[in-house]
Amino acid sequence: MNTEIVESFAAMAREKSVDRDVLAGIIEEIFGLLVKKKFGPDANYDVVVNMDKGDIEIFLERTIVDEVEDPNLEISIDEVNEKGNEDDLEAGDDYVEKIPLAAFGRRLINLARQSLNQRIREIEKELIHNEYSEMIGDIVVGDIYQVRRNDVLVNHNKNELLLPRYEQIPREKYRKGDTIRAVIKEVKKTPNGPVIIVSRADNTFLRRLFEIEIPEIYDGVIEIKGIAREPGERAKVAVESQDQRIDAVGACVGMKGVRIHAIVRELNNENIDVINYSDDPVIYIQRALSPAKLKSIELDEEENKCVVTADSDQVSLIVGRSGVNIRLAMKLTGYDIEVIREEKPFEEYEGDIELVELREELGDTVVDLLINNRYDTAVEVLTAGADKLKEIKGITEETANAILEILKNQFEEEE
Repeated sequence: MNTEIVESFAAMAREKSVDRDVLAGIIEEIFGLLVKKKFGPDANYDVVVNMDKGDIEIFLERTIVDEVEDPNLEISIDEVNEKGNEDDLEAGDDYVEKIPLAAFGRRLINLARQSLNQRIREIEKELIHNEYSEMIGDIVVGDIYQVRRNDVLVNHNKNELLLPRYEQIPREKYRKGDTIRAVIKEVKKTPNGPVIIVSRADNTFLRRLFEIEIPEIYDGVIEIKGIAREPGERAKVAVESQDQRIDAVGACVGMKGVRIHAIVRELNNENIDVINYSDDPVIYIQRALSPAKLKSIELDEEENKCVVTADSDQVSLIVGRSGVNIRLAMKLTGYDIEVIREEKPFEEYEGDIELVELREELGDTVVDLLINNRYDTAVEVLTAGADKLKEIKGITEETANAILEILKNQFEEEE
């Protein structure tokens, strides 16, 4: 019976990858509780577990007395003699007796089995928590096994990982059975076991992808100095080479962009700008706002603010679509950036646009009015300004300003 019990317990432990020594300690503790249940909380006992032999031995120690008052702690000299007193023990001596497991009955043995199962589950939860806590910041590869409304469940080494909506790349589609890469972000302890949260939206995920795809970063030759990211939209990564012979940006982009394209594909075609880091905040801000060309930068280092002046045709590049470029530049540099638009003299615009080519933008009526009043090109209209346009019958101040704005936008798009 002993061997069967130990083997069944060992099989439970093997399934959960519990260490043999830890298992032996748990069995000793559990059978110690059984002894206390049967012989009382004050019982003197010893539990010996031999995992190699598959054996459990339980020894109960009682004091030999002439008259027994507490049978859990005492044994009569007559009973000792009946058992065969080979050591010539007397009243007052300690008597150690081996208790067979059968003495505990099936009910207590099953209770021990249930207690062990529960303890193994607790240990398993602790092992998983410790294992993944050490992996925080590392990329793992798993299989999607359930897609829910607000999160995705990922199977990694038979453990459940949680990819919440706020850690997903926006507009990215997830399908059951797909392989997915994500970074371990957080491990939470809960009554039901550890909750392992993974992320594809965190900056650390992008950093790890750079380390995987770019050996120079993994080796420490190139250092990532900063990351600013709006997942699924755009990211800016500032890098610095520790070796003057190596171009940091070139190494990250790779020949024909092969290295950066691998990262972009993993991030659902998120645009990534790689720039050279600089200790000079003016140069750093200028690079962070690329590809826009700036005329001047005024810094307030105490307030971490700066004012950027640029030609009007560069403002849209500075700001970017929905303001993403300037937001990322502010995150990357740590400066609050204000942009001042400096109007470019119309004479400096490269080329000109015939008004007849802008019928779709301005409308046939407006174009005909302008041409009938001897305005044939966009630059002629812009040079005239709103006051001159208002003199034309049928053009109000509001219409004049709208015309000028449309024409300015045409030149900015050309740029």
